[in-house]
Amino acid sequence: MSRLFLAPMEGLADYVLRDVLTGAGAFDGCVSEFIRVTGSMLPMRVYEREAPEILHASVTASGTPMVIQLLGSDPEWMARNAAYAATLSPYGIDLNFGCPAKVVNQHGGGAMLLKDPKQLNRIVAAVRAAVPADIAVTAKMRLGVADTSRAIECAQALVEGGAASLVVHARTRDDGYRPPAHWEWIARIDEAVDVPVIANGEVWSVEDWQRCRAVSGCADVMIGRGAVSDPFLAQRIRGLMDPSPSPGEWREVLHALAVYMKKLRARGTLSHEHGRVKQWLSYLRRTWPQAAELHAAIRRLQDSDEILVVIGQALTDSDSVRIPQTIRDDEDSASEQADPSEAIAI
Repeated sequence: MSRLFLAPMEGLADYVLRDVLTGAGAFDGCVSEFIRVTGSMLPMRVYEREAPEILHASVTASGTPMVIQLLGSDPEWMARNAAYAATLSPYGIDLNFGCPAKVVNQHGGGAMLLKDPKQLNRIVAAVRAAVPADIAVTAKMRLGVADTSRAIECAQALVEGGAASLVVHARTRDDGYRPPAHWEWIARIDEAVDVPVIANGEVWSVEDWQRCRAVSGCADVMIGRGAVSDPFLAQRIRGLMDPSPSPGEWREVLHALAVYMKKLRARGTLSHEHGRVKQWLSYLRRTWPQAAELHAAIRRLQDSDEILVVIGQALTDSDSVRIPQTIRDDEDSASEQADPSEAIAI
């Protein structure tokens, strides 16, 4: 069985959603939202806010290993901040060269760095030199900015700089998130480098996962929006649930939504819980039509208690089915879960 990783999704996969989506233990690892590095040293509170897993041996409540992702364009400051991040005992330091966001690209970060393979190399080499050898330094890239002409050159520059593995999102910056994902380019990159390559992009179903592996030639896959649209996708791939979503699973989805909102409130550090739940519902609509009805029912609500009442009523109205342990709603310590030490950083 190939490894499965939960992708970093800035503005979407906050640490609470990471907790919920990894709750069944079907993912081999996850990555924090990017932590942006500019011309200063980031204080501890930034890491605690963006990746509070560092306070719990760098694993989620289910024991899923977490990698810290940094984003920046200055080799020296990236190295300094990576050295500090390495003292927090993450499972690895990942470098973001794939973010297509305008606010990031305007400052020369994220996917814009794919215009300059030499700068990619300098950044990775500086970080690799600053981080202890036992902590993996990895990178996530797209196929380019406007085209794929330098995709292989960029991948080779990252590996020559010291990246232990690459996640390749099979689209350019200009492609954004529009289908299709060009998995055939991942295969070309995999042939051109001698480190593990992890395929990413447009995996929404078990069938997509199978095709992605077949076309890319990569055993390992990273899943992003597909896991948000179907929070049981990793379990389906593992054969722990039916390969396709069914109407009877809607009760489990409602349970996951309730768990998510309760955990948001319990942590007390994320505001606008109602907006986060509505955002998740907007993705769930792709898989379950009932999500559109629930979204409409809570669209104007801003009080968390009122939203929980609506979700609770939906649970009451749904068919009475057993809820398997696919989503954990407790705060069990990671020590009770499987030892994640064999999972490598991505």
